[in-house]
Amino acid sequence: MRAEAEETGTPPRQGRAGRPRRALPWLIVAFWAVLIAVAMPFAGKLGDVQRDRAVDYLPSGADSTQVARIQDALPGGESTDLVLVYHRDGGLTTADRSTAGEQVAAVAREHSLPAAPEGVPSDDGTTLMFPVSSTGPGQDQEARTAFVTDVRERAEGGGGLSVEVGGPGALTSDAQEVYTSLDGPLLYTTVGVVALLLILIYRSPFLWLVPLVVAGLADVLSMAVVYGLNQGFGTTVSGQSSAVMTILVFGAGTDYALLLVARYREELARLARPMDAMAAALRGCGPAVLASSGTVAAGMLCLLAADLNSSRGMGPIAAVGVLCALLAMTTLLPALLVLLGRRVFWPLTPAYGSVPRQRRSVFTAMGSSAGRRPVAVLVTGGVLLGALALGVFSLPGDLKQEDSFTSKPESITAMETLAAAFPERSTQPITVITPTGQADGTLAKARATEGVADAERGRSGGGWTELAVTAQAPPESAGERATIDALRAGLDGSHVGGPSAQQADLEETNARDLKIIVPLVVLFVLLILVALLRSLVAPLLLVAAVVAVWGASLGIAGLVLEPLLGVEGTDPGLPLLSFVFLVALGVDYGIFLMHRMREESLAGAGPTAAALTALRTTGGVIASAGLVLAATFAVLTSMPMTSLVEMGFVIAVGVLLDTFLVRTYLVTAASVALGRRMWWPGPLGRGPAENLTDERELVASR
Repeated sequence: MRAEAEETGTPPRQGRAGRPRRALPWLIVAFWAVLIAVAMPFAGKLGDVQRDRAVDYLPSGADSTQVARIQDALPGGESTDLVLVYHRDGGLTTADRSTAGEQVAAVAREHSLPAAPEGVPSDDGTTLMFPVSSTGPGQDQEARTAFVTDVRERAEGGGGLSVEVGGPGALTSDAQEVYTSLDGPLLYTTVGVVALLLILIYRSPFLWLVPLVVAGLADVLSMAVVYGLNQGFGTTVSGQSSAVMTILVFGAGTDYALLLVARYREELARLARPMDAMAAALRGCGPAVLASSGTVAAGMLCLLAADLNSSRGMGPIAAVGVLCALLAMTTLLPALLVLLGRRVFWPLTPAYGSVPRQRRSVFTAMGSSAGRRPVAVLVTGGVLLGALALGVFSLPGDLKQEDSFTSKPESITAMETLAAAFPERSTQPITVITPTGQADGTLAKARATEGVADAERGRSGGGWTELAVTAQAPPESAGERATIDALRAGLDGSHVGGPSAQQADLEETNARDLKIIVPLVVLFVLLILVALLRSLVAPLLLVAAVVAVWGASLGIAGLVLEPLLGVEGTDPGLPLLSFVFLVALGVDYGIFLMHRMREESLAGAGPTAAALTALRTTGGVIASAGLVLAATFAVLTSMPMTSLVEMGFVIAVGVLLDTFLVRTYLVTAASVALGRRMWWPGPLGRGPAENLTDERELVASR
């Protein structure tokens, strides 16, 4: 029977002893069916707890965050602040002013405002702005959006009169609408990109669908788990973190699938039964997959040390996405592949007992060139990465509110109209919260502060009083920033907030988080690599390589984002988040390569032979995985939020650099140059000296 199997390429039949093992895949599929049935209702609720208010992104200990929290406790709760902007290019007419007054009065009556807001005319007579504030919606996002929508419906222009509704409340509502609209397009685009790449990689009409379906189920599970984290621990869920989680589930999950399927195909040619081949595949690549997912999860969890709410919330959410992808790809995917048997690979079905055709692949050629002149390759690659990193100095300045969308919503165009009509003053207030007992003194000090145009008293309650301060300088300018700093320095016992103060706190906190989290990520990644590779030199090499890739990726962004993509500001969180993702994800591919290299070394191969064999056998898989991961993050560049565009671009470029330069050339060249010193101080680093002549002959033959 075995001889017949070897001739036909089909496995022999199993006896009764194999039946219990054959039932295991069915049990796993049944378990997942129950798990998804339970998870799906909770996954559908994730959008209900997603929050994209400024306070959800602010640093927990910042001054502006204290202002937002105290405002929530004031009578009426959090206010929704809008600005109605009436504009006519040739100058407003008497009828325009009458129309504006009637519409604003109708808004005041409908929403029970204390009084109809008074209009503030521009010096050139083209614009009239009405500040409108209501505490009616409170913190309910749907109520806030409904309030903004109603005001926009009542404020109508025509005949050359334009009416726009802006202000912080409108900006938050527009951002929420954009993030809510991301879920469908992001998912469909990601699935489409991954499906296309898998079809090209596998060249099979069926195989591509299996990992894609498994990734989709992992995404459902991750959404349910994140909803549980929000309900149980109050984890902040933002539109940004939800988008990144979906990208990670499909990107990282597909990477694990590619590695597992490639090893499974190898084992099917060596072993008769799919169950045995899958068991061997899991034993062979399982440690690398576990270590890579553990590295990513550990790197993400380091974000828990961030002071920024959005970053701290993204940590566990991203980790959940990676771990759910790991669980699905190491349980459900193997079960489905075993049940489908060899026919799932059709038309390139791996026959039992067949010997893969040895071809001189591009990775063999790349490894040979790196092996012949390893030092020259290392120096050249290092100089190239360093030169690219210099582009960091060309990154645009800090991202302003008006540049946060790739296509401008009404709140942004209103802001631009105000900036042009009122160049001599700020059009959004700086909020000061002061103890009620010293409110009069604080008001006087605020009015006397350099850079302040006016200050008015607002609500009081709970021992606090709200002041609205208007700066002389335009919003988010250096002059307004100086005014905020002066208020914070001169108003003892008070808190200074508002949109511009929030932006300043975001920038300051991101700089602080970068200094704390970068060392944490490096430390945890190094510990995991040392435990896996049993070496100090190899982990240090891998971490140094991915840090260099991060610098080069930001440098390329500096050369491309503004000149070619028209991006006019850099999101303050880009350096930190791109570092965490690129280091954690980049080390993934290093683990795949190094684990195979160590496996070959343990089998008796010399350092050069082990490096070249590892690259030849894993190069195709790593390249495929890198393309998939880069493509999934590149999907973010089509989204309408500038922060997502920047993150998607930097990470996609970094993954491609890591895949096609660092892993193939630099790590291979370093392995050849260092020899057994690569594994110091582990057992492999203390092995017998290699036969250099044989090694050189091996490189030459390739």
